[in-house]
Amino acid sequence: MSAIKFDTIGYWSEIKLEIVREYAQAYSTILTSNRLHHVYIDAFAGAGMHRSKTKGEFVLGSPLNALAIQPSFKEFHLIDLDSTKAQQLHQLTEGQKGVFIYEGDCNEVLLTKVFPQVQYPQYRRGLCLLDPYGLHLDWHVIQTAGEMRSLEIFLNFPVADMNRNVLWRDSAGVDQQQASRMTSFWGDESWKQAAYDTTGNFFGWEEKQSNESIAAAFQERLKKVAGFAHVPEPIPMRNTKGAVVYYLFFASPKPVAAKIVKSIFDKYRDKGIK
Repeated sequence: MSAIKFDTIGYWSEIKLEIVREYAQAYSTILTSNRLHHVYIDAFAGAGMHRSKTKGEFVLGSPLNALAIQPSFKEFHLIDLDSTKAQQLHQLTEGQKGVFIYEGDCNEVLLTKVFPQVQYPQYRRGLCLLDPYGLHLDWHVIQTAGEMRSLEIFLNFPVADMNRNVLWRDSAGVDQQQASRMTSFWGDESWKQAAYDTTGNFFGWEEKQSNESIAAAFQERLKKVAGFAHVPEPIPMRNTKGAVVYYLFFASPKPVAAKIVKSIFDKYRDKGIK
């Protein structure tokens, strides 16, 4: 392991791993009982393990957590842009059946190689983790997942990257390339209407909206534009000081899935608040 540079993850990421693991366990149990061919998809899989910032030790990443679940998923599709991390995944999963590892941009790999294997008419289903570090995901991936009706997703809504690079109080100073990243993630430029309001002051100046308001607008997009029938309120992922690092969304075509995830979210919702 010493040859690999493992990512160091914070308190909030460990909570996220536990949330995803808990739901993946329930998901695999339910779909196995219904005899549906179900797969696990990780678009930003990493090296398979992380170093815990709080514990100072290695913890299993989401792919290895998923591989340990019983009853098992039928297939595991793991993607990472970093060739070193992809190679490490190969080593860690050697000998495991049904594991497919892809080195490349997940926006392309998902649409051309993975999603076509999880078609609703073929009675195939998938749980997909879309967990970018920042604005590295294309809306077309999200919308395609919603339209397929065979996929459920966990999605990292990276407000830290958004606030640092795009959602400034003075939007005129934002670099156009950064704004384009936001548009690609959001799907169109309607994020500007969600992020800024001019009705609250006499001069018509832009007033930046709260993180909660922007996340709520994206929740509506997941329902009305991407076509996910059930999108519970996202959980704000907080650090040990209580500051929101990002929002974790879940979206599904099934009401029972949203009910289970809401219960899990409620269990962890106040973690990190002192």
